[in-house]
Amino acid sequence: MHITLIPETIGKIGGLVITNTLLTSWMVMAVLILLAWWLGKKPKMIPNNKQNLIEILLETIQDYFAGVWGNKEKAMKFFTFLTTFFIFILVSNWFGLIPGVGSIGFHEENGEFVPIFRSLNSDLNATLAWAVISVVTIQIAGVISLGFLKYFGKFINFKSPVDFMVGILELISEVSKLISFSFRLFGNVFAGEILLVVMMFLVPYILPLPFFMLEMFVGVIQALVFTTLTLVFLKLATEEH
Repeated sequence: MHITLIPETIGKIGGLVITNTLLTSWMVMAVLILLAWWLGKKPKMIPNNKQNLIEILLETIQDYFAGVWGNKEKAMKFFTFLTTFFIFILVSNWFGLIPGVGSIGFHEENGEFVPIFRSLNSDLNATLAWAVISVVTIQIAGVISLGFLKYFGKFINFKSPVDFMVGILELISEVSKLISFSFRLFGNVFAGEILLVVMMFLVPYILPLPFFMLEMFVGVIQALVFTTLTLVFLKLATEEH
């Protein structure tokens, strides 16, 4: 049984190091691109079952975003961004549960086993990247909505000692989002990966099945939590202090 925090290197292309989590991300992107092409080609005025299903799912997501924000028009400005986040994180979480991911690979010269594919969000580099994208987008949205001076006036305010301290706390809060976003997703996915490995090592085939179902549910929850928090922070960033 081999468990490591660091993604394993499976090869190089020039100076680019190819890790098993990077290869997994390419597979997830390929699946989503092909799926989007198949689902989106030739839409009809009178939808068939496939198109009906997609429209129901998208309308459900729209209603959820509008309910969290409290304003559908404003929430829809970020619909594409947030939905992409949710789908990519969800599919990445579920991809890590496919049989063979983490178990099919090769042995290096030192005898260490290297899986070809590994759950993407068990790599802190990946979850930190999602966190950076989310936090940077939040800041940009705040500046566009309120203006540069008014938005950053939330963090740097010399009107009174109380406003100054509140601004410092707000600034620390913005930085801490990077940590909370990345480690929450990474910790849950990595812990789930360890749980499944241990269960399969101890009692293969039967005992791991309930845990697979649990991890599928956790994958949905973690994608939803990440997306919802980004939505809430976007709402807060685009409103005046």
